[in-house]
Amino acid sequence: MGIQGMELFAVAVVIVLFIAVLKQFGILEPMSMEDNGDPDFELCTVRHQPEGLEQLRSLTKFTKKELQSLYRGFKTECPSGLVDEETFKLIYSQFFPQGDATTYAHFLFNAFDLDRNGEIRFEDFVMGLSVLLRGTVREKLNWAFNLYDINKDGYITKEEMMAIMKSIYDMMGRYTYPIVTDDAPLEHVERFFQIMDRNRDGVVTMDEFLETCQKDESIMNSMQLFENVI
Repeated sequence: MGIQGMELFAVAVVIVLFIAVLKQFGILEPMSMEDNGDPDFELCTVRHQPEGLEQLRSLTKFTKKELQSLYRGFKTECPSGLVDEETFKLIYSQFFPQGDATTYAHFLFNAFDLDRNGEIRFEDFVMGLSVLLRGTVREKLNWAFNLYDINKDGYITKEEMMAIMKSIYDMMGRYTYPIVTDDAPLEHVERFFQIMDRNRDGVVTMDEFLETCQKDESIMNSMQLFENVI
């Protein structure tokens, strides 16, 4: 039995929504054949200046031109060189006016905020994006697990998965079709654990998550949808 419905959505939604945000705000702007900018990042007076281009090339799977394009878009939308959580929430709220994206945006922000200082640097952004777009299946699933493991203790609990699922339902709003009932998030969490929690100890480990996802054809297909976005 594969992981269906909202369980699959919970795994794939990270990439789908984040790409939509990037395209809407011009961060994934089309790549030109010629780059007329400086050979390195065009740095202005900002609160944070990113690491050097060559270092980011070694840490990501993007080319020099792709990094320059990403940085131009990032700098346009985030002149300070940093994105705080409130700005991140505002971006997401514009895509879901019928719902409340605040909590989901909070969880996603924490997944990108690698050093847990309440701000996303360009380095954080581009390294996370590299995993989502160019990473191996295992790297993408590791990233998703980290999103669901809210307290970062190495396990996904029912409470954590319930918080994630509820945030997705809140974000999509009550005007979804088909109409969902109030107990729908709990039903999906229970189904998720029936499939993922192999040893029935009440938590899902990284190994259980990876093993189950890698055996599910739908999830494997979803992991490959956005590899050629930029």
